[in-house]
Amino acid sequence: MAIPRPLLMLSMLVATGVAVLAAEPMPEWVSKIRPDHPRLFITNETFPQVKARALGAEKFRLDRMIARVEKAAEAYRQAARPEPRDLGTEAAWSAFIYLVTRDAKYVDLARKFLRESIEHYESYFEQRRTVNWYSWTRTHAVLAWDWLYNDLEQEERRELLSRMAMNFKNVWTVRPRIKDENYSDYRTGFYGMRGIFWYLGCTGYGTGIEQETINWMLVYGREGFMDLLDHRKLCAGDDGGAASHTLVYSFAAYPRADANFILTWLSSTGENLSFDYPLAANRASYMIWNWIAGEEAPYEFGIGDCYHMNNKLPAGSDLTANFKLYRQLWGDQLTEDSAFVRAIQQITPGNQWFPETFYVNTFLPTDLGMTPAAADLGELPKARHFENMGQVFMRSGMGPQDTYLMFRCGGFLQQHCHYDNLHFALYHKGFLALDTGTRHREREIVAHMKNYYSQTVAHNCVLIHQPDEPIAPHWGVKGQANYGGQHRVGDSQLVAFETNDDYTYVAGDATVCYQHSQQDVPVKCDLVTRQIVYLMPNHLVIFDRVSATDASYRKDWLLHTVNEPDIQGDTVRADHRQGRMLCRTLLPQDARLTKVGGPGKEFWAAGRNWPIKADGLKPEQTELMGSWRIEVTPAVAHKLDVFLHVVQVGDTSLTGMSPTTAVESGKLAGARLKIGADTWEVTFNTEGDLGGHIKRAGEAPAIDRSLTHTVQPQSGFRGRSPQ
Repeated sequence: MAIPRPLLMLSMLVATGVAVLAAEPMPEWVSKIRPDHPRLFITNETFPQVKARALGAEKFRLDRMIARVEKAAEAYRQAARPEPRDLGTEAAWSAFIYLVTRDAKYVDLARKFLRESIEHYESYFEQRRTVNWYSWTRTHAVLAWDWLYNDLEQEERRELLSRMAMNFKNVWTVRPRIKDENYSDYRTGFYGMRGIFWYLGCTGYGTGIEQETINWMLVYGREGFMDLLDHRKLCAGDDGGAASHTLVYSFAAYPRADANFILTWLSSTGENLSFDYPLAANRASYMIWNWIAGEEAPYEFGIGDCYHMNNKLPAGSDLTANFKLYRQLWGDQLTEDSAFVRAIQQITPGNQWFPETFYVNTFLPTDLGMTPAAADLGELPKARHFENMGQVFMRSGMGPQDTYLMFRCGGFLQQHCHYDNLHFALYHKGFLALDTGTRHREREIVAHMKNYYSQTVAHNCVLIHQPDEPIAPHWGVKGQANYGGQHRVGDSQLVAFETNDDYTYVAGDATVCYQHSQQDVPVKCDLVTRQIVYLMPNHLVIFDRVSATDASYRKDWLLHTVNEPDIQGDTVRADHRQGRMLCRTLLPQDARLTKVGGPGKEFWAAGRNWPIKADGLKPEQTELMGSWRIEVTPAVAHKLDVFLHVVQVGDTSLTGMSPTTAVESGKLAGARLKIGADTWEVTFNTEGDLGGHIKRAGEAPAIDRSLTHTVQPQSGFRGRSPQ
């Protein structure tokens, strides 16, 4: 879609630091902005309902807010000569309390807090220091001005807005940029500096105060948020999803940006964008597939820049607030989405409807009685492919006794991703095959993050060791020593996917993710593929084909475990909590199985350990960071090697694997498994396309078919094939 000329002009002007609109006209949409104040979240029409909720159903939250403002006021009074502080949030709290109670002392506090905050922002700019990586306190300062608008004298109104506008413009345009100031764009959480412009531009528009600056902030700010909505909608596609598969981002701070923009666009223009951007439904669909039903709490797989402190699903107040807000906005029209969001909302463990950061949302008018009853989550399929997120989730059910599996392949996301293409993670009553490393105290463990945590060695992938190979960057900076890893966080391709009530099959190709030349010519390998057949509920067959450009390049098949694994011949046993995993190597026949890890070698790569800062942490906080792995290595190096593994999970009473034997015939290799009264035979092509065959004989209905060569389409919450 072509960018309108005024918008393009504004983007160019802001990018070059020139805050002049020249003679360009404003876009037509600005005429929709209401002329009166307040405009942000609250309007003259909605305020009676807001006030009624604050003095009624949500009175306990108002009381808590009043207590916090009184505490801040007391600290302000007791300071002999207070240095300017950032009290933007307290200013907005005070302004809101004043609007509801009309107690004059709170309008005075709001003005004092707002003025001191602006002095703080100006002082920090003079020192070229960042106020905060996040924009939330400065956004609240803007809210305070908007809500106080009708109670400020004209000159004070002009002074305060002008100072904020000039400060925010200066922070954005100064060169060199301020260290640790967040200048990121719409592909991130959008909680940095650029996220403020819409709010200041919206409330300042039409006042005649700093008109040129306010106008470009309005247009540039709105453009950024529209890009954000479009990007997050693209990430979700027709499956669901978010802007990152690192859930501490996409399920925590990220929802604030889109929810608050949609709410303030609604309050300032009367238009509801949520019908075109049902982002909470997209997150809900994605969340329920990341959901692992643990005994104590729902867990997640820990993909990307996860801390791995406990792998608990980050489904707290930010996410539950997001679900409620979107049900409030579109629940009576997008009925199927709303029914599933409601079902997921009911089981989400967040104990607050709204986070303190944007507390005002809890007071907004609501009518959730129009939304339909909660949907039945039992209608979901056994596996779900999130094509834009680059993940396939598989499970036997949704209870604490079930098996949960995640396969990482495909997608286009870059944000907070690792070099983990074709990685799999496995949970059954414990984390049995896991993502490892941490970012805890990240400023002190940079070497760990860049040389281990983000690299392929920290994941259940295949390494190909090329001498003197450069290492891939993480967060824009390269590490010191590559250990056989990948060079692209994306670009792998899901070649095949099929799910039914008996098994799920996936096949992926990550060849291009390993080092290639600038002309995209393979440097160290010309084939890396993985195929997985999940025989529900407790068996996996995993087949990898790896071809190096030089037969001397050693290959290692990796399996990370929490506790020290036990090797008995060709079989590995590993336990965690009440779960147990048995993994048998069928190919290569001459494979060497090596344990790596333990004290001093927990994060071993490239001939050394890359330690973390674990002092002060309890063992249960570090166990999911990993400390052991198995490396399966061909005894004799070949250009092409195939790896065939059968994995079985159960509880700690599991003493041996189901009868399992290798099957090799011509250009096929696979495994025969006796599971209960049935015999399964799963074989894969050792050459040519990623094909194979699957058979089942016994008491259950017979199966005898080729493995699919296509990707089964899915869409919507139920994962049905699109019509």
